[in-house]
Amino acid sequence: MYKAVKIVNKTILIVFLSVVTFFVLYPLVYVLSGAVSPGNSISDMAIVPFSKGITFEHFRHLFMETNYGLWFRNTLLIAVATSALTVLVASLGAYVFSRFFFTFKKSMMMSLLVLQIFPSFVGMIAIYVILYRIGGLDRLWGLILVYLAGNIPYNTWLVKSYVDTVPVSLDEAARIDGANNLRIFFTIILPVIKPILIFLAISSFTSPWMDFIFPKMVLRSSENQTLALGLFSFVTDRKNEFTNFAAGSVIVSVPFVIFFMITQQMLVTAMGGAAVKE
Repeated sequence: MYKAVKIVNKTILIVFLSVVTFFVLYPLVYVLSGAVSPGNSISDMAIVPFSKGITFEHFRHLFMETNYGLWFRNTLLIAVATSALTVLVASLGAYVFSRFFFTFKKSMMMSLLVLQIFPSFVGMIAIYVILYRIGGLDRLWGLILVYLAGNIPYNTWLVKSYVDTVPVSLDEAARIDGANNLRIFFTIILPVIKPILIFLAISSFTSPWMDFIFPKMVLRSSENQTLALGLFSFVTDRKNEFTNFAAGSVIVSVPFVIFFMITQQMLVTAMGGAAVKE
């Protein structure tokens, strides 16, 4: 009797997981099928993926007849710059808040926390006006500033909590040897907090990768468009090029997967060697 119940439970679990897996993977497989299916519109595609044959015409169309390469370069530049600057600024701010005592320290930390409560789109009008005044509209660096400003509050708190776990005795030992605060930060603190910095780099890289709202607000000219803006132009009211959109989406995921695989290995390695003893 017990064996029969165990078999029934196992069967139910397998069926349930199979159904969940199907609903999770089917949209991904369908997009991949759309990228290599003949035709342009979504009505040309079959319900069963890959049942109408395979073609690579859509990939040729992207690189030969559109500005996809330019969109990709702009997006990659924005994502890499945002990730690098976020890691640098958030880690420096976290080090200052964790190790130094100064006037209004608690007030400034609470201000960072309060700023994170409000959604980013609440300040879109103010962001637009500021970028207009400093000449940042339709500039990639203007969009990078927007992402950087949005990443600083929460990530500074996140990294500060990690820096607080690093023993102060390490700082004191380095200071006795003649190291200044900047050298302590780069040679002592950064290697120890590498796991949280790698996580921060990953999350900061992925956030602007397919964002649509802020690029739509900041960027205007066609040469400064990002992947999200460019791909969206394939599926507007005037266009129905879903297969080209699917092909572009598949290419978008390739560097992101590679970046995640590389940083994931770095994260595991860093976490394995991040133990600190008093």
